[in-house]
Amino acid sequence: MEELISNSPEETIELGKKIASNLKKGDVIVLTGDLGSGKTKLTEGILTYFGLEKEISSPTFTIVNEYYTTNLNIYHFDVYRLEEEEEFSAIGGEEYFDKGACIIEWGEMIENMLPNNYTKITFSRDVENENLRKIIIQKIQK
Repeated sequence: MEELISNSPEETIELGKKIASNLKKGDVIVLTGDLGSGKTKLTEGILTYFGLEKEISSPTFTIVNEYYTTNLNIYHFDVYRLEEEEEFSAIGGEEYFDKGACIIEWGEMIENMLPNNYTKITFSRDVENENLRKIIIQKIQK
């Protein structure tokens, strides 16, 4: 487990770039935390690393955005709107796990559908400093 502090959205984006530098096919990253805690900023950093900064949009209504690079396909999910885990399976969500790297916002909502090994990144905000984020990175093995 690794615990980090981000003092700004820009620092969270930089962390995303660092994570992206080691990302490979089959990697699944689950982002969890309150609204506005930094999940999308981290994803922005990952996509920026791959030169996709002009294509970034939240998949809140589409559930998944697909990004294709010369080295890696990236699938960005936002499962907040799903009412049941089975809805993830119904859209073929599990089929994406082997096709590229998956970033799943609100992934705790589909915990039983996740692969046996994934990275969980938890964000929490500081009540006194609105820009400060505590970020915990864990490797999960079921």
